[in-house]
Amino acid sequence: METAGTTACATPSKRRLSTKASSSSSFRLRCDSLNSLRLRRIFDLFDKNNDGLITVDELSRALNLLGLDTDLSDLESTIKSFIQPGNKGLQFEDFVSLHQSLDDAYFGAEDVAEIDHKTMSQEDSDLSEAFKVFDEDGDGYISAKELQVVLGKLGFSEGNEIDRVEKMIFSVDRNQDGRVDFFEFKDMMRSVLVRSS
Repeated sequence: METAGTTACATPSKRRLSTKASSSSSFRLRCDSLNSLRLRRIFDLFDKNNDGLITVDELSRALNLLGLDTDLSDLESTIKSFIQPGNKGLQFEDFVSLHQSLDDAYFGAEDVAEIDHKTMSQEDSDLSEAFKVFDEDGDGYISAKELQVVLGKLGFSEGNEIDRVEKMIFSVDRNQDGRVDFFEFKDMMRSVLVRSS
């Protein structure tokens, strides 16, 4: 399934959004394995009824939980060209195409060869950006409370169970200080990627 996501990303899409490109690309993940894994997890989170489709309502609810208010009609008009005929929502491959179109529209398309040269340093940069999402107070550590808040925003049951969150922290906390630093986070993410490959 990961391969399908990667293939869909590499295929140029006819359905592009007309938006000016931004000069910032800090959110763009250039490492294909990280990007594919991230998109699959996001898709699965947004697909609340696990039917393999993300409807406009599911996408709207997910964006609202993340603090991104969206107008339902604007959202529907944005994604309708990505929904396959006969479907009521986005399949994973459609979601990947939508993501690629938004990525190209906001950050501009890049040459694949150029991306390959940057992969290792970009992977660290991507992991740093992901770490910052969890490190809400910016102190360089992810505490159990910070992890609990983010998991709650994403709708995970752990958002209501501090004991489970503390066990998660403990499982990757090598120096046993009760929090996760960037290096512990990076090791944990790399081991997840290796296991899922």
